Amino acid sequence: MKSVVFVDLPTYENMLPLAAGYMQAYAQHDPKISASYRFEIASFPATMDREHILGELLSREADVYAIGCYIWNSKLVQWLLRELTSKRPDAHILLGGPQVMKNARRYLPEPVDNVYVCNGEGELTVHGLLTQLMADRADLSLVPSLSFWEAGELVTTELAPRVKSLTEIPSPFLTGVFAEHEFSFAIMETNRGCPFRCSFCYWGAATNDKVHKFELERIKAELDWITDRGFAGLFIADANWGLAPRDVELSEYLVERKTLTGFPLMVNMAAAKNKPDRMAEITEIFVRGGLMATQPISLQSLSAEALKMVDRQNIRQETYISLQRTLRNKGISSYVELIWPLPGESYASFKEGVTTLCRSDADTLIIYPQLLLNNTPMFARQDEFGLQVESAPSEVAEADVVVATKWVTRRECQDGFWLYYAIHCLYNMRGLLLVSRYLDRQGVVPFGELFASFAEYLKAGDGDICRFFSRSIDNLANYDLMNTGITAHMILSSHREEFDRLLFDFVREQEWWADPVARTAFEMDLLVRPYVYREPFRLPSVGFREVEPEVLDDYAVQVVLPQDLTALATVFEEHGISAPGDGEGVGGMTVRIDHRGRQKVPYMARRSLEHNANYCQGIVLRFREVLPTLSRVGADPNPST
Repeated sequence: MKSVVFVDLPTYENMLPLAAGYMQAYAQHDPKISASYRFEIASFPATMDREHILGELLSREADVYAIGCYIWNSKLVQWLLRELTSKRPDAHILLGGPQVMKNARRYLPEPVDNVYVCNGEGELTVHGLLTQLMADRADLSLVPSLSFWEAGELVTTELAPRVKSLTEIPSPFLTGVFAEHEFSFAIMETNRGCPFRCSFCYWGAATNDKVHKFELERIKAELDWITDRGFAGLFIADANWGLAPRDVELSEYLVERKTLTGFPLMVNMAAAKNKPDRMAEITEIFVRGGLMATQPISLQSLSAEALKMVDRQNIRQETYISLQRTLRNKGISSYVELIWPLPGESYASFKEGVTTLCRSDADTLIIYPQLLLNNTPMFARQDEFGLQVESAPSEVAEADVVVATKWVTRRECQDGFWLYYAIHCLYNMRGLLLVSRYLDRQGVVPFGELFASFAEYLKAGDGDICRFFSRSIDNLANYDLMNTGITAHMILSSHREEFDRLLFDFVREQEWWADPVARTAFEMDLLVRPYVYREPFRLPSVGFREVEPEVLDDYAVQVVLPQDLTALATVFEEHGISAPGDGEGVGGMTVRIDHRGRQKVPYMARRSLEHNANYCQGIVLRFREVLPTLSRVGADPNPST
């Protein structure tokens, strides 16, 4: 029998290789293929030593290697391709995935004639290729959606229609494909396709297309399989979870299984666009059912011009702003996703949009650098939008980061990157949350202007934190989600004292520092700034003038608030602390701050920075899980995060 190895190179360790599983299940369902081939899935995180990965692949001595290609592993794949074609010249190698689709001329090493590119859904192309490789004389022109070199010419076969009846694809969960593997994070699909046509996206090569669904009972059986085997996490890999009414039923079923088996512990999803009420219902089902979950709110921009440019003007912003307030009132984590710099977005409109979101009490703002992805509509309009790109330096990933557009210069683009670090530090990580809300509501300094001022301060800084930000922007390392996790690790743990001092040096240079209420808000910010790991509370060393904190134990501290804080009453009410009486403000109140948190883990000193940053990145997206609990001492206990 010939050997087929599906090669999966994910971003993180222990991720179930769903795409490889689908291709194996579909291929071996054919009796002729199952009688002629044996299958194996080789999964290694893309960050693993490349020589080790190569050695493992060579040891398989496969006749066919099928490798999934994405921006996070594409340079690694190209290196592996060169090594495999050199050391295994008789092996056939199939490249697939959104990075290489329809880009054979760029990724196929001419004139090698046993390396191919899949331009469509992998199941059909893998099946067709294996069928031909069994024949006495292979005719690759009969393989759908395939590109290859033949007699010095690049040949591309007809693109196969999408699989409309997903029952044709056997379940890799239920047919034993994953039986011999151990993974901690499961991935599953309940449908394929996306009805939207956002110009920056190429989701499954099926954007602006009809959504096809797997059968309901099959999905429930797969959830049984996943929960019975104790997967810690589940990612629902639909483009729009919550788009269909049945997704509510499936969410309830997952909670039933969680109650029965104890797993999974967390669930992630890409939320449906234009179904905010249903998504709020689904997220609440997960949270009330004991799952760690958070609600992504994919606005991308608040600029009407930018949204029109990227074909997203059909998604209502007002509805999503209402959604985030609803979730906040229910104590459920959410995060707003933005992209910088989209075509049509200026630095001024970007900053204005951030101010609008902060005034709507958004939990967390996640701002992704704009990547120019292969095959997207935006890729074809690069010249029209004046997109200038630079490749992030990496031996593994292949990320082309937009660094200028017709609307922003390269300098302004970098200013936007610095602005995000300021937002992440002061707003997301709660560095100056009370201060920023007070100043904005009093009409002293709007959110965006405060963040911009801190960004300029960071640029001139000389400590480890500022140098990390500067290197990340200069090297475009800020495109990587891990960068956000490292930032949280630094400012909330490893460099916490340095960040306390950075904050203090910044605020005391501002004109509003003369306001005693602003000073009190700052000192309270120091005390309520959360810890990302389970670690003892450390009293900041910058000194307190307006409040006198009293450390109660390893995790708790209490303060007596000054008498003149009526202006901060509404700010504290958002923490579940109501004023003593109508019009009395919060002055004289004793507040207990407890930093135990609900879902923290200890810092894992023996694990790598990347491992800990991965944890921190997950916490950033569900930040309410680590916020301190505030309560009035002497009042009826009604703590809230």
